[in-house]
Amino acid sequence: MKKELFSIPNLMGYFRILMLPVFLVWYHRAETPEEFGAAFALLAVIFLSDALDGFVARRFHMVTGFGKILDPVADKLVQGTLTLAVSFRHSWMKVFFAVFLIKEVYMSVMGMYLLRVKNSLNGARWYGKLCTAVVDSCILILLFLPKLPADVSNTMILCMIGVELFTIGMYLKFHLGILREKY
Repeated sequence: MKKELFSIPNLMGYFRILMLPVFLVWYHRAETPEEFGAAFALLAVIFLSDALDGFVARRFHMVTGFGKILDPVADKLVQGTLTLAVSFRHSWMKVFFAVFLIKEVYMSVMGMYLLRVKNSLNGARWYGKLCTAVVDSCILILLFLPKLPADVSNTMILCMIGVELFTIGMYLKFHLGILREKY
């Protein structure tokens, strides 16, 4: 078990998680292009570690059960941290952040329940992947272009809220279908 916890891919996952508060502080305090550049360089390292941990795990046969849990948790922590970073500059992001948290708590609770009841998870659906793509794209645009006109940034944030709510609805429908099969 100790070997599994300290495999190279899992260490990369820990590193990614530990760097998130550093990024948040650097981004929040950034005022000059150089300070923003340092924050974005750290973000690039965080993204690179995400890409590398999966590659290393598969290439060198270091895939672990714990790593299969750690990686998506780290992904959601990255997404949540970036959402929080954008909320420093855009007030509507606080609403998005609340919806994001509701969805993630729901998905976690339902995932654990289905794992216990069905002894398996069905994986991500197309609408979950679409949601992640839309949210990640908008967040990165808002991060890299913090001086976008308010109507543009607010429209993007409202789109993110809409896609999150759509995804919650689709997963509710999907999960109800799975639960009806059980009974």
